[in-house]
Amino acid sequence: MLPWKRALRPLAALLLTAAAVTVPATTAQAAGAPDSGWNDYSCKPSAAHPRPVVLVHGTLGNSVDNWLGLAPYLKVRGYCVFSLDYGQLEGVPFFHGLGPVKKSAGQLKDFVDEVLTATGAAETDVVGHSQGGMMPRYYLKFLGGADEVHALVGIAPSNHGTDLNGFTKLLPYFPGAADLLSKNTPALADQVTGSAFLAELNAGGDTVPGVRYTVIATRYDEVVTPWRSQYLSGPDVRNVLLQDLCPVDLSEHVAAGLLDRVVFHEVANALDPGRATPTTCLSAFE
Repeated sequence: MLPWKRALRPLAALLLTAAAVTVPATTAQAAGAPDSGWNDYSCKPSAAHPRPVVLVHGTLGNSVDNWLGLAPYLKVRGYCVFSLDYGQLEGVPFFHGLGPVKKSAGQLKDFVDEVLTATGAAETDVVGHSQGGMMPRYYLKFLGGADEVHALVGIAPSNHGTDLNGFTKLLPYFPGAADLLSKNTPALADQVTGSAFLAELNAGGDTVPGVRYTVIATRYDEVVTPWRSQYLSGPDVRNVLLQDLCPVDLSEHVAAGLLDRVVFHEVANALDPGRATPTTCLSAFE
């Protein structure tokens, strides 16, 4: 394959995603919340873990599949765990997180309110993967979330957008490509480095007072690039590189959120720093 054709493959995949999700699907159904384990609205937070944990999936994810690893990991450790679906597009089941990020942040606000009412807790902790680690920051900054959230943990979050290894810079050379993204999959357009949404989100600083922030990134991330763009600046921020915890961990963007128990251990540390234990390669077996 010619080098220029290989270089265009990520851009083509991006545009195909935008086009494909607009085709009505008739057989698949959106994933529902599990009827046991997490999303148990009778769960009452314990003295050890007084805040419920809300899990926020990434782009093209949903409330179940994104959390088949982390939700049970936290549940067995005594947390009340909840997850939501957000960013749904009409006629597109199962694959969510595609609608405008601002609208999705409003859905998160409503969901957190429901969780707090059901559990009786005053605050929640939020853990998100990819877009799910970035989108809650809009809720914190503009929708009153700072009064309801104690900590935000982002796993490979798109905090400052992505250039897809530079390929988004090619969008101007494809007439109509940017409009296709904005119209059909607004969340993808919102997460491109330099978007108007990201400029608004990050203006005046990355953080808001009263919230603790943790970012867990992997140097092998192929989706949110460059990976350092995931990091936040500001008070009460801890930026963590996965390979500093376990040098031989090769997890990329998807695996970091779905499968990696080294990441899960560090999430648990971020949720309960008073009981934190060192995260190492051996954490994968805990």
